[in-house]
Amino acid sequence: MTERKPPGVSFESWADKQIRDAKARGEFDRLPGAGRPLPGDVEAAYDEQWWIKRKLAREGISVLPPTLALRKEAEDGLAAALRAPSERIARRIVEDLNVRIRDMMFKPPPGPPLGLKPYDVEAVVRQWRERRAAG
Repeated sequence: MTERKPPGVSFESWADKQIRDAKARGEFDRLPGAGRPLPGDVEAAYDEQWWIKRKLAREGISVLPPTLALRKEAEDGLAAALRAPSERIARRIVEDLNVRIRDMMFKPPPGPPLGLKPYDVEAVVRQWRERRAAG
């Protein structure tokens, strides 16, 4: 459907003619998903941004407010520090996290409060040593 609407023809009748012609040529036959319901929850309320959410999910993109993203990063970073292969790496992971936490504490972005304070590096390293000794 690359041709332009001729002048003097209503858009509705022109579009209807394009659809009828495409059906006659069989362009709608054997389309992927033909005869199946549209994906999504039929019971859910209509969301105007459904296509944005679907695109983000398909691309694997997560959009969180900066404070929530840092909370998640801190949680993952602490777990990574406790699994670190050496004490030096565990210290570096926690110290890097603390820099980001302090930055956000003193320059808060919009959104929910951070609700975090810097980790005690020595306490994390002590916990790392205990885990190493136990297992």
